[in-house]
Amino acid sequence: MRLLALSLLFALPALAASQKAFDVDDLVRLKRVSDAQLKPDGKALAFVLRETDYDANKATQGIFELDLKAGAVPRRLTQTGSSSMHPRYAGGALYFLSSRSGSMQVWAFNGPGEAQPITSLPLDVGGFLLSPDGKKLAVALDVYPECGADFDCTKQKAAADTEEKHTGTLHDKLFIRHWDTWKTGTRSQLFVFDVTDEGAANPRWVSKGLDGDAPTKPFGDLGEVAFTPDSASITFTLRIAGKSEPWSTNTDLYNVSLSGGEPKNLTAEFPGYDNTPVYSADGKRLYWRSMARAGYEADRNRIMERVLATGATREVAPAWDRSPDGLTLSNDGRTIYSYADDLGQRRLFAIDVKSGKTTRLTESGAVSGFAVGKDRIYVVLDDLDSPADIHSLALKGGATTQLTNVNRDVLAQLKFGAFEQFSFSGWNGETVYAWVVKPVDFDPAKKYPIAFVVHGGPQGSMGNSFHYRWNPQTYAGKGFAAVFVDFHGSTGYGQAFTDSIRGDWGGKPLDDLKKGMAAALSKYSFLDGSRACALGASYGGYMMNWIAGAWNDGFQCIVNHAGILDNRFMSYSTEELWFDEWEFEGTAFDRPGDFEKQNPVNLVKDWRTPMLVTHGMLDFRVPFEQGIAAFTALQRRGIDSQFLWFPDENHWILKPHNSVQWHRTVEAWLLRHTAEKKAP
Repeated sequence: MRLLALSLLFALPALAASQKAFDVDDLVRLKRVSDAQLKPDGKALAFVLRETDYDANKATQGIFELDLKAGAVPRRLTQTGSSSMHPRYAGGALYFLSSRSGSMQVWAFNGPGEAQPITSLPLDVGGFLLSPDGKKLAVALDVYPECGADFDCTKQKAAADTEEKHTGTLHDKLFIRHWDTWKTGTRSQLFVFDVTDEGAANPRWVSKGLDGDAPTKPFGDLGEVAFTPDSASITFTLRIAGKSEPWSTNTDLYNVSLSGGEPKNLTAEFPGYDNTPVYSADGKRLYWRSMARAGYEADRNRIMERVLATGATREVAPAWDRSPDGLTLSNDGRTIYSYADDLGQRRLFAIDVKSGKTTRLTESGAVSGFAVGKDRIYVVLDDLDSPADIHSLALKGGATTQLTNVNRDVLAQLKFGAFEQFSFSGWNGETVYAWVVKPVDFDPAKKYPIAFVVHGGPQGSMGNSFHYRWNPQTYAGKGFAAVFVDFHGSTGYGQAFTDSIRGDWGGKPLDDLKKGMAAALSKYSFLDGSRACALGASYGGYMMNWIAGAWNDGFQCIVNHAGILDNRFMSYSTEELWFDEWEFEGTAFDRPGDFEKQNPVNLVKDWRTPMLVTHGMLDFRVPFEQGIAAFTALQRRGIDSQFLWFPDENHWILKPHNSVQWHRTVEAWLLRHTAEKKAP
């Protein structure tokens, strides 16, 4: 548990007379803090709070503001019953997105009283950005390219398509579907108009003529867009679609003048992913994140700097072997702030622009957002037993104060398992890090069953963070000790460590997992290796299928969510082809042997461990048939197995009731197969 100086904004209550173990029912009901934004005068913070209406099986978001003077408490600004998000201060007003009118539009508080609509477009606004002078508004809208800035045309065409009696859709290129959505011909496009032009009668279509999505799909937002400081032009990220969109990670930054002209590619010489443009306050320099290798979505994000007058470009902090997520420039332009995975934590860093020197500003926990003030940074921070809250971090001295405690009353009634990190010699004798979470009400004299969780990605990290889908504390609350390993391929341990999984999905990682389990059993006497179940999703699900054949005496049961059974079929059916083609060093038709080398389907004959398979039908990343195939193999082999599927979920199980059902099914499977055998 993090030790923090608690602010007077919230006084912790006395512990409840009776506390209960943390459970998935608590997990889905917890409030979630995100997107903290500092008011320009530094006197207040706006943030988003996500709250779950469990009976309605949905979550809504609201915007709160926290006065930073001592003794203040957050106050709700937006209405209940509809979602409001993306708060942004500009020109004395607070702008935000809201669905209160029946569609997602931009609204603003411009003084006391109720918020007023800024847009009333016939289409949902996907995101917005205010220009530095507060006079222009950029919005992202899904439109048919042939309709362009005629938004009524897009609305009418979409309505006409739904009224057609025939249901076929003809494609002549990929994508035909992406993440969880079938492609129907629309593109996300950027439009800019004057803030006073409420009807957007004269929008400037700034991404016109470019075949691609701006912001990028499926997870891009207006963090991919930046106005120049003089508000005269706008820079945005776009991946040219063409015929190669599904097998290219190359995105570029485009700049276009708001007074006219065509978009200009600023990063054509960079073959990989270019994103997150940030201008210096004087407009003389442009900073962005750039990946060097095309086709590799987990390459190291380099911080690039360009002097706009000369075009001179260099990498900031080339010796820093981490991959930053998001960039914020200090007011004086001397420091870049960002966060990155780092040895099982997600830490906030300060990077000196001139020298490239990096400084850790946080130690434990996971940073998911921050806002930079004059002498403090306001950080959204969580860890393995604390959901996210906002903390104030002094730039001098590093003193930290917790400002919010949005789940205070709930957390006071809950018990969590203690956790700690350990390391061991993994593949090739290299140091590998792992974590153990002890069961709630831990008794050192007892032996406990193990939930051995394998993270997805595979380039990811399961570390000191509070996860809302794979939270180890849900297993600790059911009497399990959770163990998870950041095997070769994980992020936060240097790019070479991350790269090492390429072409070796079932090799180095499996070696690390075996040695990690052995190290945990040796170090922690309370672990019962004879009562252990392995769990994993996505790549972790691949590993479950691989373990079933290649480590078939290690576990009493397996839980496989959205796992890959057949590498070759995956390469022909997934949507983002660049992923498989990078990981297996080519296409399946050119290098079939590389796809077969560590292909779980080839070891089905060696399966013997009971397995629960789960999958979402809207999963286009690891198509639904992979889950069906695994269950079919289990049933045909006569192995104890179950199949849980959801018609309305994608790669992730997100709806509150579905999440609870998933956890309850998994818990029952684990408890059934790890129950202590009673003497006859």
